[in-house]
Parts: sequence; C-alpha cells; structure tokens
Amino acid sequence: MTNADPPCPSAIMKFSLVAALVVVLAIGCESGSLVKRDIPAEIETLTKYFQDAIETVKSHELISQAQGYLEEGKTQITPLTDKIQEHAEKIQEQMKPFVSDIEKQVRPMADNLQAQFMPLVDKMQAQFKPLADDLQAQMEQLFQTVVDQTKALLPPQ
Repeated sequence: MTNADPPCPSAIMKFSLVAALVVVLAIGCESGSLVKRDIPAEIETLTKYFQDAIETVKSHELISQAQGYLEEGKTQITPLTDKIQEHAEKIQEQMKPFVSDIEKQVRPMADNLQAQFMPLVDKMQAQFKPLADDLQAQMEQLFQTVVDQTKALLPPQ
C-alpha cells in the first residue's frame, strides 16, 4: 500500500469524459476518410470501456479503504492482545504453585492406583490372550474357507 492518496472520483470522471470526447472527435474527423465507420458501435464500445475503467478504479478505492480499515483495526487490537498476553502470563505464574501442590498430592495416589491395577490388567491380558488367539485362528480359517468356496464358483481359466 502506498502513502499517496488515491485520485478523487470526480477527477477520474472528468478525465474519463475528456478522454472520451477526444476519442469521439478523433473518430468524427476520421469519418470523412474513404473508409466508412460504424460510429454508434464504436461509441458504444468506448463507453463500455470507460465504464469498465471507472468500475475498476472504484473497486481499487474500495480495496484501499478496506485495507485502511484493517490496518486501523489491527492498530487498535494490538495493544489489547498484548495486555491479554501479559495477563495470561501473570495468571500462569500465579497458578504454578497451585498446580505444583496438586500434582504433589495427586502423584502418590496415581502411582498407588497404577500399582494396584497393573496386576489386574496383566491377569486379564493373560486370560484374554488365548481367547483372542483362538478367535483369530477361527477367523483366518473362516476367511480361507470363503476364499476357497469363491474360487470353486469361478469358471476355470
């Protein structure tokens, strides 16, 4: 984004009208030549061209305004985000002793609970392992049976 101010819409409109007038005069002077031109069609084409040019300039103005608003909003929000970050860091520092105390209290209970449950988990795993292995073997056998029967149904190659 440049620091230069965008051109005034009325100045652009005046310039466009002057340019259109010059083009129309040039076409009018040339109409006396040997080649006859379709002046209304050319004027319509030029009018459309200038209307498109004006719309393009207006859209650039809108983009510039939007960018300006965004920059202004960013400028206003930056101090707020800095303050929020600062407060969050202060709260985190204040919470560290509490979190540390809670962790010190909960850690022995968690370790104790884990020590009590690990033998149960190991026992359950030892009981389920043979069942899981048997189920896997049965599933593999079933799959192989389905494959064999499917092959038997296929026409010979």
